[in-house]
Amino acid sequence: MELTKLQNGSDIRGIAITDGEKIKNLGTEEIRLIAQGILNWLENKGVKRPFKIGIGHDSRLTGPALKNVLIEVFEKAGCEVLDFGLATTPALFMATQFDEFKCDAGIMLTASHLPYYFNGIKIFSQSGGAEKSDIAFILAHTTASEVATGAGTVKKADLLSRYAKDLVEKIQQGSGAEQPLKGLKIVVDAGNGAGGYFAANVLAVLGADTTGSQFLEPDGHFPNHIPNPDNKEAMASIKKAVLTNQADLGVIFDTDVDRSAIVSKDGQMINRNNLIAVLSAIVLQEHPGSTIVTNSPTSDHLKKFIEEKGGKQYRYISGYRNVINKAIELNNEGIDCQLAIETSSHAAFKENYFLDDGAYVIAKVLMLLPKLQQENRELTDLMAELAQPKETLELRYPISGENYQETGQKMIERFQVELAQQAGFTVNPENQEGIRFSVEEPFGVGWLLLRLSLHEPLLVMQVENDQVGQIQKQLPIFRAILAQDPQIDSTKLAQQIN
Repeated sequence: MELTKLQNGSDIRGIAITDGEKIKNLGTEEIRLIAQGILNWLENKGVKRPFKIGIGHDSRLTGPALKNVLIEVFEKAGCEVLDFGLATTPALFMATQFDEFKCDAGIMLTASHLPYYFNGIKIFSQSGGAEKSDIAFILAHTTASEVATGAGTVKKADLLSRYAKDLVEKIQQGSGAEQPLKGLKIVVDAGNGAGGYFAANVLAVLGADTTGSQFLEPDGHFPNHIPNPDNKEAMASIKKAVLTNQADLGVIFDTDVDRSAIVSKDGQMINRNNLIAVLSAIVLQEHPGSTIVTNSPTSDHLKKFIEEKGGKQYRYISGYRNVINKAIELNNEGIDCQLAIETSSHAAFKENYFLDDGAYVIAKVLMLLPKLQQENRELTDLMAELAQPKETLELRYPISGENYQETGQKMIERFQVELAQQAGFTVNPENQEGIRFSVEEPFGVGWLLLRLSLHEPLLVMQVENDQVGQIQKQLPIFRAILAQDPQIDSTKLAQQIN
């Protein structure tokens, strides 16, 4: 297999355990080559030898074994290797920043929320996360360097405790109290990923009662639910835990803790547009007039919410690196942008290295929580002005054939022409991904987005409406357009039509 096929945007992902028709393509040999590619990448960046490299992994079954292969290659190349064991993606970046580690590279073995048989690699340098071009270089330059090497060193180190201490200090500073969470009950759902530390090492230290927290133990089989704040079952699980334990707040992380979401004490789910609204409200209080960069599938209501708070929304293409890089670009142009965030819950603050860090998202909320209590306000008050749609629908249409991107793009163009001819559908020019329509009578009030999936042969359709029963009226029109290309499977759409 060509290693380049393992590239997943700015990450590396593959199948690490054969499971039925899913055949392993990320094993020992591939990891050895990738390790050499990382060495060549560091040398190409001008980093001086011997390299200092930190390695961590989430709870995936293959994490320790793949880590050992990386360590073996790096040690033979004369590197100073820090074995962090169980860690999180944000912590691996901070390993390049904390004075006691100052790694030249931080390497995290993770495949985020994907099924147990996947694994992958996220890579950081001291200047930030690897870009798509960096991953392409690594996968294309796997020949061993002729630079003289010697015996390296390997040392185990505790990164998570240091990272948790940093979070505690930031929350204490932001709230102005040593134990700002005293008297609050906060439950954590780590989904059996790497985020279980947050309950004891952060919340409890800050005075919170974490009784009722669940799935804190790392388990790469993920036996309870998918560790994904964008997943309905996962959010239902943390909601149940909050209500059952009468908690003041519920926190849920994905596997490697670069994403998170919240449930309020009355069971309201604060993810997707709601999370963007809450974080935008916090940012706009601290930085009036700031621009919030989001990905494309955000609601029209969110745009209005941000503008009424005195901010601006810049709706950009999906992909957390894309959103983050656009925010950095806007700042370089002199436009104040403090937050880059996707509906999937990837969120990055300017004040935190523009690192997509799920734990820091929660930290920002916790800094504010005591103040809200003093004012007799709830966290949900921050998003109270965000109107909620009456109906939502998301459908994914598989595309067959090798040239699926071309097929999908042609269908997007067909929608742009044919749907625009229908009464009630108007192309929205404030969009940079796929095609977006504003929807009006006779089909209610709402919007529609059709875009290509970033990494899979799929067309993704998202529809929202403020009137009940209106999406159902639109579906036959969508089916008639999609049916013009047999390479696009609209079976799921047909199943939705009454």
